[in-house]
Amino acid sequence: MMARIHISNDASGRIMVSFPYDPSIVTKIKTIEGRRWHPAEKHWSFPNLDGMLNKILTVFGNENVQIDLALKTATSKEKDTPSPLEGEGRGEGYNFEDLRRELVSRKYSYKTIKGYLYYNKDFINHVRKNVSEIKDEDIKDYLVYLAETKGAATSTLNQAINALKFYYGSMLKKKFVYDVKRPRKDKKLPIVLNQEEVGKILTSLDNVKHKAILMLVYSAGLRVGEVVRLKPEDIDSNRMLIHVRGAKGRKDRYTLLSESALKVSREYLNRYKPSHWLFPGPDKERHISIRTAQRIFEMACDHGGVKKEVTIHSLRHSFATHLLENGTDLRYIQELLGHKSSKTTEIYTHVSSRDLMKIKNPLDQILGAEGGGRI
Repeated sequence: MMARIHISNDASGRIMVSFPYDPSIVTKIKTIEGRRWHPAEKHWSFPNLDGMLNKILTVFGNENVQIDLALKTATSKEKDTPSPLEGEGRGEGYNFEDLRRELVSRKYSYKTIKGYLYYNKDFINHVRKNVSEIKDEDIKDYLVYLAETKGAATSTLNQAINALKFYYGSMLKKKFVYDVKRPRKDKKLPIVLNQEEVGKILTSLDNVKHKAILMLVYSAGLRVGEVVRLKPEDIDSNRMLIHVRGAKGRKDRYTLLSESALKVSREYLNRYKPSHWLFPGPDKERHISIRTAQRIFEMACDHGGVKKEVTIHSLRHSFATHLLENGTDLRYIQELLGHKSSKTTEIYTHVSSRDLMKIKNPLDQILGAEGGGRI
């Protein structure tokens, strides 16, 4: 049986190739330029340049290759949209390896690196110019294109601006990018589940692993990316705390561990005995994916009969709102959620019903307290 070769992205955005040791595959690997061997992790990596994945697949020929879905999707998009610079003699710097290396050296997260590389490549493909020819109008035209043609949200436009400012401003020292004005933020409130709806979602699951995941998200106010990266030692049952490591902004924090979540988590730990990751995926060396956790939540909503347009992140919003309604000080909620600014946490004051429910509606005062019953 041929060895299984797994191809994915590593934390820095490079293409990662791993396989059980086979000298014939190693020989093939060594024919590809740009390769790098990582002895501690026991895998090879390659710069994520246009055409690199196809080059790797061509070298492997008929070997049994498994490509990570995210990498496969990104590659198929690149194939469907050929670079407008091909064949035009505009080859300088468009792999943005200098940008990638700078971001990695500054310890930016994998998600940020991926986003910054994407928007800089997309910008160049849109304007069809060399880097040295870029002007402020080109950036403004690109932002208009994202807003009008692509229907990009404010957060997307801000990420694109951050990506372009970092490359053209911080790295290439072009001053014009600092004149680019940011769009006005959408003032949308988070959708919050009431406590009854949370109960329906959490009790609808029979799978103890799935139940433990969602219970920890809600009871600790975790981001989905935080719960999938938990390790067994992060659960501190003596102090009833959860240690969240390397969260958004590369910050560690402690948050609450509830008795109910601990009970279900212990049942799960005793049954499955995970070692490295608290919630491993099919490959025990990797944690479950964010998308898997999202599907678990969607399934729980369906089984629990919850019809609101919510995501797994709504459990975090609901945790914060319910704490506020129970009288918890906003400063403590800020610490539990890991918010850098108190202004971010203050949004929950707008969705909390604690004080709103005390207000006597003038219509009821006019017509009497009978009302029309619940809808």
